[in-house]
Amino acid sequence: MPEPVILIDLPEELHGPRVLLRPFSVEDARAVWDAVEESRAHLAPWLPWVQQCRSADDERVTMRRMRERWLLREDLAVGIFDRATGRILGGSGLHRINWEVRAFEIGYWIRVTAEGRGFVTETVQLLTRLAFDRLGANRIEIQIDPRNVRSRRVPERLGFVLEGTLRRYRLSPDGRAADRLIFAMIPEDYARTPWRTLPPL
Repeated sequence: MPEPVILIDLPEELHGPRVLLRPFSVEDARAVWDAVEESRAHLAPWLPWVQQCRSADDERVTMRRMRERWLLREDLAVGIFDRATGRILGGSGLHRINWEVRAFEIGYWIRVTAEGRGFVTETVQLLTRLAFDRLGANRIEIQIDPRNVRSRRVPERLGFVLEGTLRRYRLSPDGRAADRLIFAMIPEDYARTPWRTLPPL
């Protein structure tokens, strides 16, 4: 019998030099709403859920659902917080989890006023290290719309391998069938990354 997912041990917080990652709580709903509202035009071309986020009450429902899925180890969504100030910067997590294979997908978003400062790169490093060092990952995947050049630079910078392009794979928020770039990292790739030896999580 496979080990029940609920028994998989996870840290409640991950600390980087500048970011803190932790599961969202209902108390974060207003701050998340403010971040999304500030960044709606910036996020909407890439993320279909932005159109469904219409109020802080919507976010409270979403936060509760995220917490339930975290506890069941079905989806490991986290908030990205400024470690010094506690300000919400965005969201990320380990998604589309296959515990049998130990395969994960990393997604991310960042508020517009925090863009271009390396917060997402630091976040992906932390989640990648968690997956390989603590969760025994065999594969981590990042999917990118080819038009989202800034987002594409994150896996490229960190040593993820571009495995290919899925053509007309998914509807974009504007309703058009869009390509997806598939970046992935396996343990052999991770062993070659210079940042894997950063201070322990």
